[in-house]
Amino acid sequence: MIFTPDFIDSAIPLAEYPRPQMKRDSYLPLNGLWDYAFLSSFQADFPEKADGKIIVPYSPESNLSGVNRQLRKNEFLLYRRFFDLPRNFNRGRILLNVGACDQICKIYINNKEVLEHKGGYLPFVADITDFLFLEEDVENEIVFVVQDDADSDVYGRGKQKYDRGGIWYTATSGIWQSVWLESVPCDYVKSIKILPDYDNKLLCLKCDVNVTDATSHKIFKIKVLDGNKKILEQTFNDSSMVLDVSSCKEWNLENPELYTIQILFGQDYIESYFGLRKFSIVKSGKFKYFALNNKPVFHNGLLDQGYWQEGLYTPPDNKAMFNEIKAVKDLGFNMLRKHIKTEPLLWYHYCDVLGVLVWQDMVNGGAEYPLHRIFLCPFFNLRLIDTNHKKMGRSEESCKQYYKETSETIENLYNSVSVCLWTLFNEAWGQFDSVNVTESVRKQDSSRLIDSASGWQDTGSGDVCSRHVYFRKVKIKNKIR
Repeated sequence: MIFTPDFIDSAIPLAEYPRPQMKRDSYLPLNGLWDYAFLSSFQADFPEKADGKIIVPYSPESNLSGVNRQLRKNEFLLYRRFFDLPRNFNRGRILLNVGACDQICKIYINNKEVLEHKGGYLPFVADITDFLFLEEDVENEIVFVVQDDADSDVYGRGKQKYDRGGIWYTATSGIWQSVWLESVPCDYVKSIKILPDYDNKLLCLKCDVNVTDATSHKIFKIKVLDGNKKILEQTFNDSSMVLDVSSCKEWNLENPELYTIQILFGQDYIESYFGLRKFSIVKSGKFKYFALNNKPVFHNGLLDQGYWQEGLYTPPDNKAMFNEIKAVKDLGFNMLRKHIKTEPLLWYHYCDVLGVLVWQDMVNGGAEYPLHRIFLCPFFNLRLIDTNHKKMGRSEESCKQYYKETSETIENLYNSVSVCLWTLFNEAWGQFDSVNVTESVRKQDSSRLIDSASGWQDTGSGDVCSRHVYFRKVKIKNKIR
């Protein structure tokens, strides 16, 4: 089956539904024009006079935002917009979804604080029902108060830097992925977890649900479709389900077959999809190889840092994002390493659709990196195994935040068909506790491979020994463990 991206011709930027593996039809996008104001001190109330209009979800530092202004540390960026709820929109509960907002934000609905979120690369959701005016044609106010310190040693920051240059790029802040509302029944599916068992031709599906009565009987009606053709329909009374998908074709790079999953839980209906595939390492003779569906596959790819000239962290539109990945495939590559950035979920969806493997980096953090680790190690081919967190520029708080963000990254991308490998640290940037981090990731997701330290500072705990060769002739050896 071929999934065709549904690019929407709309005045709303990036209007396509942002979460394709958990899609609902109660979709109210909040992208577009918001009021904004830069302040030198915290306040939850939006000032009487705005500084101007910003186009969400483009960061204020980008051209596409219409602002072109850097949010500095110790400053606050306030966003505001008004909205009313369409007729019959409310199905019981109303959820606010944010794709990503860098770095710390507090959200207020009608002058009441809803939540505070920390970390700039991952989505979050809030039930805002009790804060809203639910009557028709009555305006609601939403305010974001954002702080961002690109020099902070606590949060993942990628390649952001206030003084850009060399390998460091313009620091971005604020909302940089889609914001939207959706309405759900009082009993609804909060998240789903999809794990294909390729060898046994099974699909393991688990739903995390919100229920108002813990003793109520949970009934899940599941359909699997190939296009419009129904190939499986089954009812379960448990949130952990196993489906026989032996009639499904495998997902591979030449034919990336995807199948629709329809889930009905009470009055809540969502659509998702899966691909039947397996990532592993196989041995042939003296050598070991990356394998897709138990067959060796050569990963031939590019380092993708995810920056756009007009939008910095955010593409000008979703079609541009799709076309870039398609160009990669058309040029003969079959893999992208997503470099110390987490993309919108549509980016991974397009890789699933086109058949492009993804090596996903965790977003690096920690204090400013010692120059001898960045420059001398590769030049002299040194491997410094000491990963004490203090020597590597990590505070206790920074270590805890890294574990949290890493776990949430895996949870966020777990259902992605194309993500085949996690890269935990890049070139010793904020690297610490590598063996324990690797064990923690493997416990959370044993279905993918792990590169515990890409470049150097390899502790031998991952599945791959990867080298970044800048100053020597390349010598390729079979170093996959």
